[in-house]
Amino acid sequence: MTESSFFLVVLLAGITLVVLGLGVALLISPKSINFQKGEPYECGLPTHGTSWMQFRVGYYLYAILFLMFDVEIIFLFPWATVVRSLGMTGLVSILMFIVILSLGLAYAWKKGVLEWKSTTSK
Repeated sequence: MTESSFFLVVLLAGITLVVLGLGVALLISPKSINFQKGEPYECGLPTHGTSWMQFRVGYYLYAILFLMFDVEIIFLFPWATVVRSLGMTGLVSILMFIVILSLGLAYAWKKGVLEWKSTTSK
């Protein structure tokens, strides 16, 4: 089997499985027509006020820092699979990577970005 025919078989199998799964879900899923199902927030409580409210910038900074460090840590997994073949150069480069991550975390910590400050007063 050539590479192009193997690719075509895998592609067709993937498309078939997705279409089949969606079709079965459409056929056996319960159907109920309800006005409240079309509401933007289906939590059981009516919304009060406008949905355009402002959030403190601290929430966004915390989320961005989490995503940044999370994505950078994911880069360690491919390195871990080939660590033996990289030798000393790979070890030094990943240590530099971890040092730069640690410096970024220390900077964010020093700036107070990681401190969670509540807006409610007691």
